[in-house]
Amino acid sequence: MMIQLENEVVCLRALTMDDVDALCEVAFYPEIWMYMSQALETRADVVAFIEKALQQKESGTEYPFVIIDKQTNKIVGSTRFMDIDLFHRRLEIGTTWHTPAVWRTHINTNCKLLLLTHCFDILEVRRVQIKTDAQNARSRAAIERIGAQFEGILRQHMTKKDGTARNTAMFSVTWEDWPDVAPQLEALASR
Repeated sequence: MMIQLENEVVCLRALTMDDVDALCEVAFYPEIWMYMSQALETRADVVAFIEKALQQKESGTEYPFVIIDKQTNKIVGSTRFMDIDLFHRRLEIGTTWHTPAVWRTHINTNCKLLLLTHCFDILEVRRVQIKTDAQNARSRAAIERIGAQFEGILRQHMTKKDGTARNTAMFSVTWEDWPDVAPQLEALASR
């Protein structure tokens, strides 16, 4: 199944190997990867990133997207559905990154609106989780701003790219939250 989500601000379309050059143009900023478990620093890193994402897509556990800014019609980052478990009706929105030029703009809010709307209105999931490094204050604030509920810290949860342990801040939106979160998120996205 091919998923493409879009509104007047962004288009989320399936990631393909044809996106290598476009991702190379926007990914090579160290500040993007400060809190991530990997970094895209070379063309080979981008190729490996896409190959792994497409393998996960093939297995049915992830669905990766590129993020296209419709004002410029250029790719500005990537995101995905991951840890997909349709039996338990849950998934995660993650591996989200944007080039710094679109930080603190309407891009991420519109992406989350499209993704969450698809999750609850089309896939009819019960839970969507979003996580970030516990030390990433900017990301935590953005996740809370869209209406996700903070659930706690998972200690020593992941390994950072430097090999040290990462504590993870876990958030979620549930189908019970969605009727309140949706209009709040729509209002934020339309600003």
